[in-house]
Amino acid sequence: MSKQSGMHLFAPGHSGCPGCGPSNALIQLSDTLGKDIIVVNATGCMEIISSQYPTTAWRVPYIHSLFENAPSVASGVKAALRAQGNNHTQVVVVAGDGATYDIGFGALSGMLERGDDVIYICYDNELYANTGVQKSGATPFGAETTTTLVGKIHRGKETERKPIVEIAAAHNIPYAASASIAYYGDFQMKLRKAAKIKGARFITVSAPCCLGAGFDGAITMRVAKLMVMSRLWFLFECENGQYKLNLDIANPKPVEEYLKLQKRFKHLSEEQIAHIQGTADATYAKLKALCEVNVTEQEKAEAKA
Repeated sequence: MSKQSGMHLFAPGHSGCPGCGPSNALIQLSDTLGKDIIVVNATGCMEIISSQYPTTAWRVPYIHSLFENAPSVASGVKAALRAQGNNHTQVVVVAGDGATYDIGFGALSGMLERGDDVIYICYDNELYANTGVQKSGATPFGAETTTTLVGKIHRGKETERKPIVEIAAAHNIPYAASASIAYYGDFQMKLRKAAKIKGARFITVSAPCCLGAGFDGAITMRVAKLMVMSRLWFLFECENGQYKLNLDIANPKPVEEYLKLQKRFKHLSEEQIAHIQGTADATYAKLKALCEVNVTEQEKAEAKA
């Protein structure tokens, strides 16, 4: 909780679902970053549940922007603060995966390319929860949504999700990371690290949606943790081009254990589950190799110094 007030900076009493993963992410990020922040919130479920006039769940300065322009608004806010001589207040974008992977992707890329001094945090629930559970660029292969239906021909989403952290890191920003609401210590560490860095910073946090994915809100944290334990989500960071795996799951759970908890995957065939398992294994191997290569290069540089 906030040391200044003794209360959460994202207040209880919002209209999120019981067991809402994204609202948990907002509690964690606001309490960790503290009161000296300005939140720019893209249109999405977290805007709807937290800021419907005349009420608000935010105990920090807050701006609701459009779906597509939150990074641009945040860049403008930071420029205004700088013009006033304020170099201490953090400007934080809060956006869902729809606004991040898809609708606001161009504005995000522009913010990263310019190196604007903004922390961008994506609460990733892998779908458009606010507008009817449509698929987004973060929706995983095989998932059923209202736009990736299950029938005789089509069996859920037929493409893979975007590697958004790697895409952000490819803009040569100083910090990009992946976190999960089920691992608060790791998320807190990454938020604090990002707050100490100047320039564009990007964190995506896995925040499962019980309504959209189809599971009881009482097991949200279990679902979030299983996603990491089955290597369908990774806790890693890229700092100044150097990748680091923060939690290496040596003995992963089978992906089926995670998939079977959610209605959106109930239709999956054995072949589809095998495909998802193979993709998880291949993604892990690729990320692990990337981390090991970068560590080796760093060690060589230190040896030369």
